[in-house]
Amino acid sequence: MDKIIGFIGCGNMAKAMIGGIIKSNLVLPKNIIASAKTEESLEDVANKYGITTTLDNKEVVKKSDYLILAVKPYMYEEVMKEIKEIVKEEQVIIGIAAGISIDYMKKILGRNVLVVKAMPNTPAMVGEGMAALVFDKEIDDKKREEVKAIFNSFGRCEVIDEGLMDGFTALCGSSPAYVYMMIEAMADGGVIEGIPRKQAYKMAAQAVLGAAKMVLDTGIHPGELKDNVCSPRGTTIEAVAKLEEKSFRTAIMEAMRACADKSRELSK
Repeated sequence: MDKIIGFIGCGNMAKAMIGGIIKSNLVLPKNIIASAKTEESLEDVANKYGITTTLDNKEVVKKSDYLILAVKPYMYEEVMKEIKEIVKEEQVIIGIAAGISIDYMKKILGRNVLVVKAMPNTPAMVGEGMAALVFDKEIDDKKREEVKAIFNSFGRCEVIDEGLMDGFTALCGSSPAYVYMMIEAMADGGVIEGIPRKQAYKMAAQAVLGAAKMVLDTGIHPGELKDNVCSPRGTTIEAVAKLEEKSFRTAIMEAMRACADKSRELSK
């Protein structure tokens, strides 16, 4: 893709996206520019990926075809007010913060700009991200496909209604943290059984990766895949029964509800 992708903000999420884009060869490193408040924040990504960096947010805006606002939600108003006078009509502004709506971005920018609301997650760094996209109705098909190409370059993306974004934040934006906790707990269980910790982490992570790939590649319902592992009077059904006893699924659903509620709170 012969476009310039700009990032205002260079924290963990921006680094994950930059790393994924570079690894996929969607654009050359020279076609990515990022800004941050300090040189220290930019040094690592500049050295690792060879992209252009600057302390000047406006420079990023001037050079970018697609501008990704990768700052914390509370910083959005300040950053958008800083850049609103130099945003170009044909430029697409992509907001990736929880609780920041398309209407809010358009209101602060103060004129009819092209805006996308997106929610990626950190597995973008290894090319396995999952992102949701909400498009401003004024964005044409060509730009929509290019935005999707950016997010597909480091995983997968789905277009959804904006009203579903809080649920998506809980389902995919924050869920890597839940899965890391599960992997840690699985490894701890392995250690209890005598498996060395380093091996236990590797084994647990591969087990989760394999299970996820089974769902994606086979299209078989997760419940059926679970049943296929549970032999009568076997070891797995005993583990499943204990998880049910401890409200495993309920705990996950309640965690997601709390996450979505917090996302809704941030948008007010």
